[in-house]
Amino acid sequence: MEASFKAKLSQYQQRVETGIDTLLPSEDTHPVRLHRAMRYSMEAGGKRLRPVLVLALSELADSGQDPIAAAVAIECLHTYTLIHDDLPSLDNSDLRRGRPSCHKQFDEPTAVLAGDALLTFAFELLSREYASSPELAVGLIQDLADASGSRRLIGGQQEDIDNEGKPVDADTLQYIHENKTAALLTAALSMGLRFTQPGAQALQLIQKVGFHLGMTFQIVDDILDATSSAEAMGKPVGNDASADKTTYVALHGIEGAREHAKEHTSKAIAAAKSLGGNNRFLLDLIEQLEHRIN
Repeated sequence: MEASFKAKLSQYQQRVETGIDTLLPSEDTHPVRLHRAMRYSMEAGGKRLRPVLVLALSELADSGQDPIAAAVAIECLHTYTLIHDDLPSLDNSDLRRGRPSCHKQFDEPTAVLAGDALLTFAFELLSREYASSPELAVGLIQDLADASGSRRLIGGQQEDIDNEGKPVDADTLQYIHENKTAALLTAALSMGLRFTQPGAQALQLIQKVGFHLGMTFQIVDDILDATSSAEAMGKPVGNDASADKTTYVALHGIEGAREHAKEHTSKAIAAAKSLGGNNRFLLDLIEQLEHRIN
């Protein structure tokens, strides 16, 4: 399983890299410094989990549309959040994906603008590339907008900031990560699924998959932040503890957090199995996310 999974993952990741290179404005687009900063952050590599999910879900059934623009769009939006998260006024992180974060490589104002530009470019891509399929375009835009606004991703970020240095209970911690992390992963799944012309039941199931997948991802990230190295992670570790943030590790301990990750993994797999179709890669991916801590 692992060899075939890695090969398929690599294929998806390469499609994403090619899509980014093809669809983003070139470095010499005016103003040059802004577009260089956009490309610098987008071309920094990483797992490409969200665009990979878009591509994988689009293959659950036959689709006549190319999902690569949707995959690049969600990576643009994700990268904008990383650029802004790294800023001195938020996480104040100098390292991202193994190299200097955008504001360290360029400057803080350029980093803010590069993030803003990637956010708007995500929606430009969706509206332009799928203009000939209005129903699909509207669904993709709705998924991405719903996941990234003040009641989901940005709201989760605000709640996280508001609770720094405060004791946080399990419900509040879940709210933060259901919105800050799981919302965009759910959007990736839903956007990919839309290429298969899904029914209402499939769209409901994918919400369950996304929630439990997102919670697994965040819990595993909390564990790795407490146990791994900056070299292995490609970003600073221990930031949550130094910022006095409550994490799953702080709340439940390492072993308790592992148990929560296993529980969410099991529920994500059960929901993904109910989707049917060509879901082998999705099932393997869910398992692999939890295996990062085993």
